[in-house]
Amino acid sequence: MEVLAWLFAGLAGYLPGSVPAGFIAGRMKGIDLREVGSGNIGATNALRNLGTGIGIAVLIFDALKGLLPCLFFPGLLMCLFPEGSAPAAETLGLVVGAAAILGHNFPCWLRFKGGKGIATTAGVIGGLAPIPFAVCLGSWILCFVATRYVSLASIAAAVALPIAAAAWPIEDMNRFGPLFWICLFLGVMAVWKHRSNLQRLRQGIERKAWGANKDSD
Repeated sequence: MEVLAWLFAGLAGYLPGSVPAGFIAGRMKGIDLREVGSGNIGATNALRNLGTGIGIAVLIFDALKGLLPCLFFPGLLMCLFPEGSAPAAETLGLVVGAAAILGHNFPCWLRFKGGKGIATTAGVIGGLAPIPFAVCLGSWILCFVATRYVSLASIAAAVALPIAAAAWPIEDMNRFGPLFWICLFLGVMAVWKHRSNLQRLRQGIERKAWGANKDSD
């Protein structure tokens, strides 16, 4: 039964997370985001090529598809399985959240080529670990204001994520327990998804946020 609970938790996160809001919004306007701008289906490319309103809507949707599943599905799964036959709700929440981010980054509907997961990660961490989320958000804002690089700000937030999870763990949770390892995995994946941005930063050709095209989430 516990294996089935893990499977349900993964699907409960992956399927909502895999809904490609940016791609769908682009198709509604006759634009394939994969073929314009950065080629990314995330909020930044949507903002740049579909307009401010649609870009903000995509950003909110991408965050909510991480936030809502990890808040509501663990309790539902606990009700579906007899007591003791499923992991703790906190653990299920981490699995659902991580699966939602994987769904955004690797959606099966688009041959597993998705976004970079920053907005969806923000939704997941905001719901499961508010203090680490606040630390990451602060890191993002400070780096963005100082450099005007969206990609560099996202990388800074990704690096801060496991550090914040270890420094401010959820009450009664092991400092280096599941939350830390999930956050470490998510941080590493976010940095890896930005590897093309890192290359451009090293070459000095990464463009700044305003007055130039940017490639981030």
